Parts: sequence; structure tokens; C-alpha cells
Amino acid sequence: MTGRAPEGVAALEIARRAVQLARRAGADQCDAIVLAGIESTVTVRLGEVEKLIEAGSVGLGLRVIQGGRTAICATSDLAPDALERFARETVELAAISAPDEHAGLPDPALFGRPADAAALQLYDERIEALSTDEKIRFARECEAAALAADPRITNTDGATLSTRVGEVALANSLGFEGSYPATSISLVAEAIADDTDGKKRPGYWYSAERSLSRLAEPAEIGRIAARRAVDQLGARKPETARVPVVFEPMMAVSLLGHLAACATGDALYRGATFLAGREGQPLASPLVTIIDDPLIPGRFATRPFDGEGVATRRNVLVRDGTFTGFLFDCYTARRLGRTTTGSAARGLESAPAPSSSNLVLEPGTLQPADILRDIRQGLYVTALMGAGFNPATGDYSRGAAGFWIENGHLAWPVSEVNISGNLAQMLADIDAVGSDIAWFGAAAAPTIRIREMTVSGR
Repeated sequence: MTGRAPEGVAALEIARRAVQLARRAGADQCDAIVLAGIESTVTVRLGEVEKLIEAGSVGLGLRVIQGGRTAICATSDLAPDALERFARETVELAAISAPDEHAGLPDPALFGRPADAAALQLYDERIEALSTDEKIRFARECEAAALAADPRITNTDGATLSTRVGEVALANSLGFEGSYPATSISLVAEAIADDTDGKKRPGYWYSAERSLSRLAEPAEIGRIAARRAVDQLGARKPETARVPVVFEPMMAVSLLGHLAACATGDALYRGATFLAGREGQPLASPLVTIIDDPLIPGRFATRPFDGEGVATRRNVLVRDGTFTGFLFDCYTARRLGRTTTGSAARGLESAPAPSSSNLVLEPGTLQPADILRDIRQGLYVTALMGAGFNPATGDYSRGAAGFWIENGHLAWPVSEVNISGNLAQMLADIDAVGSDIAWFGAAAAPTIRIREMTVSGR
């Protein structure tokens, strides 16, 4: 397995050829996805290059549907004879799988237009042009800024710059063919401060974008990471209480992720979501509107067509507090008598499944200081730990750190507490939404305040 396409062969040509070979081998329907790219990672720690990796790969995923029987296989060996054998063997596997009446490709009327990709700003040639020395310089500048920001920063876990320059191609036996180039870049730093009791207090910050121009300044990322570490010096536990809880934008984004995972057709037909039966009903505060939009130009999860070739579209999950509906791919839509929302995501070895893209909690009008002003006692959350969320019930319980709020101000740092509630009630209890919306990868949110949650301390 070479991991590379034959010289001079484009990703879309590989996908097209795989479909042709599968049809020749007897497939009723089939589609092929090709993911090609060059990834690089540079980590600098204490000024020295600790890790430097650059790797290129091309992978093919082939889905064959034969009388409702499906097989999905992947390969990186794209030599002509190997590709022909691979297609034939995938068709043979489909013949012995269990039939499923809902399996099938999309209606061609739903296909996206590959030409739309150009307007979505998915590719930045400046990322492709970055030299290794420039990548090392970015990481060094970031870490150096963290170390210089405060004398109490005594160590770091390094700064890491990652880039990807690639292409996505998809073809199927009903005539869809499309591809688009895609770039991404991210920079993350973690600073460490020593507390008086010997505890290490880490703080991290990051920026992840499709284009270099949108990436935060390396030095700023380092300084924010350092500040977040120093801010936790002297952290202690408050008394257990039910109090208002304020989520900074990055933490509010995590709540969007929990909700989106529950708002998929896959979760619905499996009975694994607390949102079942709630479409068209009030779910959250009227202050809350949540959008899933894969068509925002230049954003991390932007794409012109989904993992099945269906045209992508803007989907509203929550409008003014009302839950408006789920995200579907073709399979889950057929199972539930619905229509795909163009939300299929896909890997080389996995079947398409509904997933969110760019998630946005729309901002309100309040400044963060206004959100804190009338809180007598409460918690301001800047870090969450653990995976204590049950999508079937909405029950939520996670470790947290941040600041204790007293009389409208951040009074002292807090660590090793637990916050708990139920996501449905938490959304309903949002009583303030900030204007300070910020992007973190493929999601954006402002500061939000939840009227009351249980904060378990000492």
C-alpha cells in the first residue's frame, strides 16, 4: 500500500474509476470517496523542536449496494490491478451482507453543484506555501510569548502548529461527481504555572481556521494560554450550592456539541436522544437560536456537498427557544419517513451518518460584565473535564474550573468542582446571552448564563 495516487491522477478520477469498476463487477449502486492530502505537525517545547512530521496520503472508500445489501471497504493501494481487485472484492462482500430496505444512494435531484465550492473559500494557497522554517517560527513565537507573559509560568507542554492541504472527491453510479480543495491550520499552546502547594496549573488556548489570515496571532495565543494558567493559581473549592453558572464562549461551544449529537436522525431512530418527540416544542430559552450552517464561507466545517453528494444547506436546530428538527442523511431519513438535510458526514471506512457542520449559537446584546453584574454568588466556567453527559436522558455532570463570582465580579479561582443538571433544563434556564461571539474550530458561541445549576464543591 503506497498511500499515494498514481502519478498525475486526480482524486476525482480515482473515485470515478472505482465506481466504474464496481459497476462492472455487478454493483447495483455504488459511490466512492477519495481523501487526499499532506499533513504537517510541528511541536516546539522550551524553544526546541520536539516533533516534526509531514506525511502525504491518498485513501479511497468504496460503498457498494447490491439488492439492499451493503459493503464498505477502504484502500490506499491505487495501482490499476489492485483497484480492480479491490472493487470486485467489495462487490463480493456486499452479496453476503444482510439486506436493508433503507440502503441506497440519494435521489439525483438532491445532488449538490460542485461549482459552488469556489465561493466557499475552502482553500488558502498561503497555507500550502508555508515552509517548515515558517511553521517552526510560528510555534516558537507562540511558546516564547507564553513563557514571557508572567514569571509564574515555569514550564509549558509546548506549542503545536498543524496544517493540512488536501482534496475531497466523491463520485457515484447515479452520475454525481464533485471535488473541492481544502486547507486548514491550527495552533495550540499550553502553559504551566506552579502553585504554592506544588500543584501544576495548566492553561491552554488555540486557534483553528481554514485560512492563515484568520488564524490568531501566535504571540496572542501564547499570552492567553499563560494568563489562563496564572488565573488558576490559588484555586479552591466553594461550598456546594445551587447558583447561577456562566459559561465563557469556549465552554458554551461544548454545550452546542452535546446538543448537536442528540439532534441527529441516527440518535432519533436508535432511541438515544432526549430530543425525541420534542420537535416544534419549546426546548430552550427564547433567547436561544442555534444554527447548523455548512455554507458559511471560509469556516472549518464548510462544504458544498455532503458525504453522499447531496447539496448542503443551512439548518436551524433551535429558533427562539423552539426545537425545530433533526439533522438527517439519506439512510436515517428513509428509516424515519423524512427528507435528508444534506448533513451526511463520512470517512473512508464508515457509512455516511448525519452530523453537524458549523454550529452557531447566535449572540445577544449583553456585554460579559453585564451578565455578571447581578450575580450575588455563582460560578464562571473556563474549563470542563470528563464526559458526563447522557444523550438519552440529557443528564449532565462534568468536572469544572473557573472563578467564583461574588457581587457581580470574578472573586477567586475555582477548581475541582462538579456542575450538574439536565441539558434540556439548562437550555431552558439560559437567562442571558452575550454579544461576544467567538469561533472555536467549527463552532461559535457567546457568553451565556444559566439561571441555576448544582455546583458540588466541599
